[in-house]
Amino acid sequence: MTHRDQNGLKNKGLQSDGHYRNVDSERQVLIDSATWIVKVGSRSLTDDAGRLDPDQIANLATQLVALTQLGKQVVLVSSGAVASGMGKLGLASRPSDLATLQAVAAIGQTHLIQVYEQTFSAHGKHAAQILLTAAELDDRVAYLNVRNTLLRLLEMEAIPIINENDSVAVDELKTTFGDNDRLAGMVAGLFHASSLIILSDVRGLYDRDPRDAGAMVLSSVQRIDESIEDLVRDRKTGISKGGMASKITTAKFVTHSGQSAVIAWGREPDVLLRLAKGENLGTLFLPQGKTLASRKRWIGFSTQPSGSVVVDDGAAAAMKGGGRSLLAIGISDVEGDFGEGEVVSVVNRERVEIARGLSNYSSNQIRMIRGCRSDRIAQILGQCPYDEVIHRDNLAVV
Repeated sequence: MTHRDQNGLKNKGLQSDGHYRNVDSERQVLIDSATWIVKVGSRSLTDDAGRLDPDQIANLATQLVALTQLGKQVVLVSSGAVASGMGKLGLASRPSDLATLQAVAAIGQTHLIQVYEQTFSAHGKHAAQILLTAAELDDRVAYLNVRNTLLRLLEMEAIPIINENDSVAVDELKTTFGDNDRLAGMVAGLFHASSLIILSDVRGLYDRDPRDAGAMVLSSVQRIDESIEDLVRDRKTGISKGGMASKITTAKFVTHSGQSAVIAWGREPDVLLRLAKGENLGTLFLPQGKTLASRKRWIGFSTQPSGSVVVDDGAAAAMKGGGRSLLAIGISDVEGDFGEGEVVSVVNRERVEIARGLSNYSSNQIRMIRGCRSDRIAQILGQCPYDEVIHRDNLAVV
């Protein structure tokens, strides 16, 4: 684990032009980022009773407008539809049955976007509502259509507001966390040179259980590895706990796509503006390598695998370290049923995912040629349209 805590940074004084001098070099990545995807959780938008807090929304919207005045493009991924609906309907507690939850979300979404629109209008901006489900971004054409729509909205200087379509997205409503974090990561993947800012009810990722005396927020994480993931696993069960697990998973995708991510406290005063000026707030997750092409970002995170192939150590090393294609000789097993051209997960012997890619062969064909040299494929299948099971151009290492 490579990181720094928040005691190891330079002093930063505010200059007359509103920018910070002596900005830490790691934080410069946020200043340089052209597009910010801001994800805000329900707890950052609600009061102690769990109802939508208009003052919090107004504060957030004001900061987003200020970011545009600093020259950034901003996209908001906002939770809060259920909380908004509860307030409109006068409900004292969150409904437990799915149909009622979906109905409450449908009512609340209208109110939520109205509050955003009223606030943005006061600053001469328009709110643009986009409701998505993860399944819609599984399709490459739909993925590109969403991207084109967002780009045009930004050209029009509107503020896109994206939410999981709670009235139809079952998984989001069965849990109290997870999907909007993942959705925000998918949205970040639509843009080049973007940063993902996750505003949460915690101040960042702690170096140990936050309840322990002396626990400190990590200022930066250079690589999300097992030691980082262990920070959000329960000590006794080993199971990831709370919303932090989904945030780390999302940050891992974003950073492996060559972009940066931040987890910060949503109620920190002027948190977005202070981050934009380089101030040390929250936990910054630094980019890993060069920015991936849009196609590889879609393969790696925005679509769901239809199955998986198990590879040996040599193939795993060739893909991860050498950027090589996956050949049949390196495959030891196949799991699931999928067709040619579908996205599959590539896992190592321990069943840990190391990559995703578009398969040139169906699962049944791969079962027949696994462990074989490429020059034997034609003999076994009667044809050899491809030497590679997954070509490196269609492979995203995760």
